[in-house]
Amino acid sequence: MAKKRIGVLLAGCGVMDGSEIHEATLTLYFLDKQGAEAICMAPNKDQLDVVDHNTGKPVAEKRNVLIEAARIARGKIADVESIKADALDAIIIPGGFGAAKNLCTFAKDGVSCRVDANVARLLQEMRRKNKPIGALCIAPTVLARLFGEEFAPEMTIGTDAGTASALEKMGARHTRATVDEIVTDSKNKIVTTPCYMLAQSIKDVGNGVQKLVAKILEMA
Repeated sequence: MAKKRIGVLLAGCGVMDGSEIHEATLTLYFLDKQGAEAICMAPNKDQLDVVDHNTGKPVAEKRNVLIEAARIARGKIADVESIKADALDAIIIPGGFGAAKNLCTFAKDGVSCRVDANVARLLQEMRRKNKPIGALCIAPTVLARLFGEEFAPEMTIGTDAGTASALEKMGARHTRATVDEIVTDSKNKIVTTPCYMLAQSIKDVGNGVQKLVAKILEMA
């Protein structure tokens, strides 16, 4: 049987301005462990900002989302613009502030955010073809903006009241969840888990990611 091909949509490299590295790496690990092929991708554009992860402060430089995400993918990565839904069985979006800065503008614009055009096109194709979508940590904001008003998908970011309220204002239905739980919207084929919205350690993240990957592969 051919391996299931699962897209991993990255947003740079590093929790403060890109993809959260633990979440992204654990996603890749559990996909490989469960016999799937990961297809890494990212938008080919400048990041919203660049943050020194040692100090936590912004720095005056530019970095490209695709080039930075290639660090996580060990160079095996594609521009999301080149990926079609027909090439994938499902897609997973790790969290990190890059999901809210580079995949969409939630970090800057809140409930009025916009989703990157190439990211929106691919995710909308996945939805039309009824293919599963997983989102970790803050990444459900992308799905709430894209699908909230039309489909009212059920999802979680954990227990943070402010972010949960924002998801609901965009049309999603928020369900509280613990760090090791997943929330599955079977109708819309969307699976979410809180990860570092709640996690205190990498093992906490691993428990949720493992369950999400297993569910996404089951649905695919």
